[in-house]
Amino acid sequence: MYHPMGETPKKYTGRLMGIPSGKAGTLSTLKMMRGLIKKGKKNIDVRMKTLDVVKNVRPKDWWGEINAIHEYVRDNIRYVKDIRGVETIHTPERILDVKQGDCDDKVILAASMLESIGHPTRLVAMGFGGGGYSHVLVETKIGNKWIPLETTMDWEAGRAPKNVTSRMTIKV
Repeated sequence: MYHPMGETPKKYTGRLMGIPSGKAGTLSTLKMMRGLIKKGKKNIDVRMKTLDVVKNVRPKDWWGEINAIHEYVRDNIRYVKDIRGVETIHTPERILDVKQGDCDDKVILAASMLESIGHPTRLVAMGFGGGGYSHVLVETKIGNKWIPLETTMDWEAGRAPKNVTSRMTIKV
């Protein structure tokens, strides 16, 4: 196959894994996400993108850095649903490459970026209207306050969904 300028196409690989249903499945997914974030925060491409995103923020303006990363992920990563019936998560590098993903993917990227410049994060799975969990967002901390970052809606940093009936949190 011909590739202009000798470019080699990127190969995408994946791994199909079984996860339990219910609360145990949510916890298992959050733990997998945490693992991707812990690796992703040390990835040079993630770090360089983060530094580019925050380059116009005043030094030591933690809120400014958080807001810049939130806006970047919210506005530049297109929301697209998972494969029907299959929980799908991606590395932050892949998300930066394809610029698309669901709430899990946006959380993985935002948390990796935040962690790459020293901001602590935690993952928050949420359910609405009964048992189970159907959404996840990232929170980051300034001082003693955890700040929600909802990147699937056109909301400002600090705003979280209403009517949450179940919640599970795991620190990165």
